[in-house]
Amino acid sequence: MTTQSERSREDETSPPHHHRRPKQLLDLVGKDLGASEVQVVTQAEVNQFADITKDHQWIHVDVERAKAGPFGTTVVHGFFTLALVPRLLQDILEVKEFSMGVNYGLDRVRFIRPLPPGTEIQGTATLVSAEPIPATDDNPAEGVQAKASVVIEFASESQPCCIAEMLFRYYD
Repeated sequence: MTTQSERSREDETSPPHHHRRPKQLLDLVGKDLGASEVQVVTQAEVNQFADITKDHQWIHVDVERAKAGPFGTTVVHGFFTLALVPRLLQDILEVKEFSMGVNYGLDRVRFIRPLPPGTEIQGTATLVSAEPIPATDDNPAEGVQAKASVVIEFASESQPCCIAEMLFRYYD
């Protein structure tokens, strides 16, 4: 049995929209899902991303040279910023019971403002669409395909940095 204080602690750490089954997403279409926890991307993480992707453009990794550049600092790679979308969405929306979940793709992505390392960001999301996936001969599991519009914003200003429409699927 769960005590009231355990439920309160669980509520504080649970995403704003916690659902047991994928089909519950169908009722969230058009709804503001809330905001993620605040995150910070460090310069060390930017340097690691540069090493992994072999994108060592000075605007991302050369702190001294970037001071004289157009933004006065280094900036996080756009694709690194985009890679944060699933993590931020996980803070906002969680489905507990499913056999498989997959990122299905992206529709629209825009990098609105550059993100300097060390800046606090958070994600906000709206569920744009959700539709059932029927079982087939190739895949006997039913599921739901959904699209969320995720805005990565500067936490202190609520100004967008990146906007992405992410498609994902959950199978029962």
